[in-house]
Amino acid sequence: MKNKVPYIINSITELHTLLGLPKPKHPLISIYRYEQITEKENALLDYFCPQFYSIAIKRNFNGKIRYGHSHYDFSEGMMCFIGPGQLLAQTAGENTPEEGFCLMFHPDFLSGHPLGSKIKNYGFFSYELTEALHLSDDERIKIESIVAEIDTEYSARIDALSQDVMIAQIELLLHYSQRFYNRQFITRRTLNLGLLAKIDEELDIYLKNEAAQKGLPTVQLLADKLHVSPNYLSDMLRTNTGFSTRQHIQNKLIEKSKTLLLTTNASVSEIAYQLGFEQPQSLSKLFRQVTGLTPTGFRTQLN
Repeated sequence: MKNKVPYIINSITELHTLLGLPKPKHPLISIYRYEQITEKENALLDYFCPQFYSIAIKRNFNGKIRYGHSHYDFSEGMMCFIGPGQLLAQTAGENTPEEGFCLMFHPDFLSGHPLGSKIKNYGFFSYELTEALHLSDDERIKIESIVAEIDTEYSARIDALSQDVMIAQIELLLHYSQRFYNRQFITRRTLNLGLLAKIDEELDIYLKNEAAQKGLPTVQLLADKLHVSPNYLSDMLRTNTGFSTRQHIQNKLIEKSKTLLLTTNASVSEIAYQLGFEQPQSLSKLFRQVTGLTPTGFRTQLN
């Protein structure tokens, strides 16, 4: 799969054709139900890259899908978000849900509207499909009611306000989705606690064995080691700890530097290089920002 070139889908109309759906009523936005798909075995959809946004509720999946370090049965329904340029694999054939809907809209549909720039703040468009939103029945009903409003406007005769009304409903949909994701981070706290422990374990290993040669740990490094997307990792951490992944890494660096300052005779420069800083001044600056003291001042005060 790594060497396979993805099929680029530039327009919503093109995807409709690939799925055997009727031509969309608007070139920049579409809503369809999975029951309407007639081409479920199209090989081009085994690995593809759409250039538009997709929001979908999928129900009655065949089989299970990996979520974090566990597998879950999504037959009751899941919601997923796909941003332009995101690579997708194995979405055709047996992986096509039996029920649900998909709302698609091109970035050009939002052009000139505030949502066009704000939509990038919704990190879940960069989540992996395995980090889907699991909806309660009440949440699903709320989401489907908003989509029904969009569908009503989409199916009606287009007028000067049609686009504004649909964009307003899309923004409402995103607000509720963010609320429900925040709820999920809380209700899956037990699972997330295991992920939090793994984050600290990976950071400890990296700072002990690799930082001096490879530099400071990064958000992408942690995400790769934990097999989650960077945005999901930061959102999960922020909900459970109040800190983003970047802030969590910085806190870990300060914690580790404090330990080395108090338990070894290593100089500040030696500690900085050991932890992956290119310059000792960078450690001193971060240390002062977090603690209000220089590393030397901290060592002197505690000793």
